[in-house]
Amino acid sequence: MEVIEGRELQVPDAVYAYQLDGKGGVTSIDYDDKVTCDEPCWLHLDYAHPASAEWLTTTPLLPDAVREALSGESSRPRVSKVGEGTMITLRSINFNANSRPDQLVTIRVYMTDKLIVSTRHRKVYSIDQVVNDLQTGSGPTNSGNWLVEISDALTDHASEFIEDLHDKIIDLEDSLLEQQVPERGQLALIRKQLIVLRRYMAPQRDVFSRLASDRLPWMNDDDRRRMQDIADRLGRGLDDLDGSIARTAILSDEITTVMADAMNRRTYTMSLLAMVFLPTTFLTGLFGVNLGGIPGGGNPFGFAAFCLTLTGLVFGLGWWLKRRRWL
Repeated sequence: MEVIEGRELQVPDAVYAYQLDGKGGVTSIDYDDKVTCDEPCWLHLDYAHPASAEWLTTTPLLPDAVREALSGESSRPRVSKVGEGTMITLRSINFNANSRPDQLVTIRVYMTDKLIVSTRHRKVYSIDQVVNDLQTGSGPTNSGNWLVEISDALTDHASEFIEDLHDKIIDLEDSLLEQQVPERGQLALIRKQLIVLRRYMAPQRDVFSRLASDRLPWMNDDDRRRMQDIADRLGRGLDDLDGSIARTAILSDEITTVMADAMNRRTYTMSLLAMVFLPTTFLTGLFGVNLGGIPGGGNPFGFAAFCLTLTGLVFGLGWWLKRRRWL
C-alpha cells in the first residue's frame, strides 16, 4: 500500500488524529489527504469509545490479529511483527485521579512506515509532552522518531517514580535511626510498588532492546542508537529497583527489631516496678490483718512511722537497683 487515503482515517471520537508534516509539526487529517511514509499519520484512540471501537473492528488498514491486540486485555510489555507492521505493548506510570502510580496504564501501538495506531483506556499522561512538542513544531518527524520519543517519555516517568520510591525508603531509614516506627502498611505499600514496577519494567527494557537491534525499515541508525540508550537507562532503573527491594527487606527486619526492643523495655520496666513494690505489698498485707497485737498499733505515731518505713524501703531498693545498673 503506497498511499493511505485520509477518508480511511476519519474517527470522530479519536483522542488525537494527526498527520506528521516531516518537520516536527502536525496537521489534522482531512478527508482528501494522502498519507505517505514521509508524512505518516497518528491515530490515538480510546478503544472504549464507540466510534473508535467500530473503526478498529472494521478498518481494512489493520490485520485481523492486530484488531484484538489493540483492544485486548494483554498488558505485559511485548513486541511482535504482524504483517507489514509491528505490534508493541508498553506500560506507563498511572497519574490518573483516584489511582496509585503503581496501577500502571497500558498503551498499545501498531506501526508501519505510514500508519501509527495507538490505543488506551485510561489516560497515558506520559505522551502529553510528545503531543505538546508536535503542536509547537519541535516533535518527531517520522514513525521511528515518534516511537523513540514516546519510549523516552515513558522511561522518564518511570525513572521519576523510582526516584520517589528511593526517597521514601531513605526517609524510612532516617526515621528508624531515630527509633520511630513507620505507620502500619507504609513499608508494605512501598515494597509492593517496587515489585510491581520491577515486574513490568524488566520486559519493557527487553522490548526497547529488541527495537534497537531489529532492522525495522522505519527506524534509522540514530533512532536505534537512541532506543538502546533508553533501554540502558531503564536497565539502570531496574538495578535501583533491585537494590530498593533488598533495602525494604532489611527495613522490615529492623522495624521488627525496634518493636521487639520497645516491648522488651516495657516488660523490663513493669518487672522492675513489680520488684520495687513487692516488699511494700508484703508489709502492708502483713500489718493489715485484722488481729490484735500488731506492733505499734496503739502508738499514735505508728502509722506515720510505718509509712516512712515503706518510703525508705522503696528508695533503698531503688538505690540498690541503680547501683547494680538495673535501672
